[in-house]
Amino acid sequence: MSRKDQTPPAASADASQDKTFGDHVRATLVLGLPLVGAQVAQMAIGVTDTIMIGWLGAKPLAASVLGTQLFFMVYIFGAGLAFAVIPISAHALGAGDERAVRRCVRMGLWAVTIFSVFGFWFLRQSNAIYVFLGQEMDNILLAEDYLRVAMWGILPSLLGTTLRSFLTALELARVVLLATIGGVVLNIILNYALIFGHLGAPRLEVVGAAWASVGTQTLIFLILMVYILVKKQTSEYGIFTRIWVSDWPAMGELFRLGTPISIAILAEVGLFHAASIMMGWIGTIPLAAHGVALQIAAVAFMIPLGFGNAATVRIGNAFGKNNYLAIGRAGYAALFVVLSITIFVAAIILFFPRYLTSLFLDMNNPDAAQVLAYSIPLLLVAAAFQFADSLQGVLVGALRGLKDINVPMKLGIVSYWLIGVPAAYILAFPLGLGGVGLWIGLAFGLTMASIFLMWRFYHRERLGLLSS
Repeated sequence: MSRKDQTPPAASADASQDKTFGDHVRATLVLGLPLVGAQVAQMAIGVTDTIMIGWLGAKPLAASVLGTQLFFMVYIFGAGLAFAVIPISAHALGAGDERAVRRCVRMGLWAVTIFSVFGFWFLRQSNAIYVFLGQEMDNILLAEDYLRVAMWGILPSLLGTTLRSFLTALELARVVLLATIGGVVLNIILNYALIFGHLGAPRLEVVGAAWASVGTQTLIFLILMVYILVKKQTSEYGIFTRIWVSDWPAMGELFRLGTPISIAILAEVGLFHAASIMMGWIGTIPLAAHGVALQIAAVAFMIPLGFGNAATVRIGNAFGKNNYLAIGRAGYAALFVVLSITIFVAAIILFFPRYLTSLFLDMNNPDAAQVLAYSIPLLLVAAAFQFADSLQGVLVGALRGLKDINVPMKLGIVSYWLIGVPAAYILAFPLGLGGVGLWIGLAFGLTMASIFLMWRFYHRERLGLLSS
């Protein structure tokens, strides 16, 4: 056993009776698989939008890439505040402090509501933002039409994410999965009706997809809220009781952890959004192909994201109990599980890129063949960077379980923006590799992030991360 997995003298007595590594692998799978399923189902909402909009043609698809990515950037920044609920609640549950859980979740709902006002305003500036970034005007106008409707979904999306974080900390991942699946079903029905004008609905095309997303996010939030109010296991926390009463110390801790989480996530999401902007400089067909490849890569990333959340919960609980042996085993168990699954995911992307891309296209459209041809090399690069992306996704979650937020944020900024974005630009334009060069640059940034984060988690004791 390495020195990192030994128990310091201050650790709790139950550390000596901790589960074996195999037990930790099984526990990670029990908690992580429903979380992965919920993440995949959540991602399926965006995937169905992309598939159905892709059937309209390359131009609507390219515009939707711009619109959905700007919405996602705003959402994900606010979601950092909601994600902070997981490590704070996990620590409190490990320490047996249910009151702290209630305070954290209440203020989480406050925080994302306040943020939504800013997010709503920012999305209204989409036209000016994309003009400044040099995008084609036809794509800008379509993206603006999409966002004028989609921005109404920012509040229910963030409220639902906060409740999902609370349920994740309680290890009630199955209800999150079922609620999200319900949202996917509704989204498919609404997309079918509103994009193409079926079931007696008007044909709204890209705008119809926006209305479908708003309805879907609202449904997921309502399902989770009703569950928390009705079920004894969750209602006893009194999350919604006197919710109008402020709790500034709890709000302060939420922002202290949530803001760096938001910046770290935004740094990574911004890496891909920057690639979308640069791909838009190349042309509409490359941007549409980039959107398809990005959706496939994003679905694959839901696996490390789900297990990363499981690692946050399990490591947070162990840290709250001062069980340092369990911290190491829980972290490495999550890495083992994710890397094992990633082998199969990468193989699927590597050997079936044409089939995966064709799911997003109507091959009767005259530009579909061009989008397909441009997407395939991008997916080959995506297959290669799956391991780096999986590593950094799980390690971020593991370090959050230790409430180690600020340094990983800085490492992400360096990896993505000082390494990844410049590499993508240089490879794409000065070196003339185009879209493939952009994606190789993304892979380079993700690889550097995974190396930095792995070093930090391995040296957690020496770096003082196990100090409460």
